[in-house]
Amino acid sequence: MENENFEQRTDLSKLSAAVEQIKATLAKIIVGQQDAIELVIAGILADGHILIEGVPGVAKTLTAKLVAKAIDAKYSRIQFTPDLMPSDVLGTSVFNPKSTAFEFKQGPIFGNIILIDEINRAPAKTQSALFEVMEERQITIDGQTYKMQEPFIVLATQNPVEQEGTYRLPEAQLDRFLFKIEIKYPSLEEEIAIVTQQHQQKTTEQLSHIDAILAGADIVALRKQVRELHVEPKILAFTAQIIHESRNNKSLFLGGSPRASLAIINAAKAMAAIKGRDFVTPDDVVGVAKPVLRHRIMLTPDKEMEGVTPDEVIAQIIQKIEIPR
Repeated sequence: MENENFEQRTDLSKLSAAVEQIKATLAKIIVGQQDAIELVIAGILADGHILIEGVPGVAKTLTAKLVAKAIDAKYSRIQFTPDLMPSDVLGTSVFNPKSTAFEFKQGPIFGNIILIDEINRAPAKTQSALFEVMEERQITIDGQTYKMQEPFIVLATQNPVEQEGTYRLPEAQLDRFLFKIEIKYPSLEEEIAIVTQQHQQKTTEQLSHIDAILAGADIVALRKQVRELHVEPKILAFTAQIIHESRNNKSLFLGGSPRASLAIINAAKAMAAIKGRDFVTPDDVVGVAKPVLRHRIMLTPDKEMEGVTPDEVIAQIIQKIEIPR
């Protein structure tokens, strides 16, 4: 009975219904990838930026665009290229002859949901333009500070295989992403479903069938609910232990930062809320550990040579720790 009373104090019915509706709408267009879609939604609810990685043609950009379309907020897309300058992203001061003064013209970063396609194609100078805006939700140009409107989410895609004309994202920037979601190739059954669906669908206007399910203001309100979810001290300790172990692991050259601990807790809260629970379980923590940590840890060179993956190391770290019950 006690849990039912608690449920009424944190009524997650609107949140759960909205998430189910978004998932069902996206499932009409995207075959499979339910876990990736759930993580994108969890990232938005946890107020985090998301990096989506996968080879060309696995619907990374389409997934990000569809999620953005399901939210009624200002959407902006930036295609990163090697010749892109910071002013192309942030904006620039333009001289107005009428007022004989410089006026700031906002760049495409001024929006609520920003899709950055092929984020690793732009050089370090342009990448550094994202540091302040991703962490502090503001930009500073010519001594003036411009605040971003809430919600502000960066959804970025990158291709892991192609090295020609790409730049590695700096560790400091990777750490600003809540999740790194890896989109794999579909299974044979999913591939058959994809080609069948495309063959039967005579129109190419897929995006026009998506209606906005949540408004930007709804996202801000739902985030507040997510932040207020209950987390037991033993789960906080369990999370801290995972990060602590990552710093002392022989396979790792670089472990997780305190930002990683906070990211796991925030993401676990969002996952619990999506599942309609007003409390976090150890399974929520384990479920988000890989997407939160895989881009924040660095393998030692010999482990990299052996072909060990960050996900394998994260799984080993969690196995060593006693899961609280």
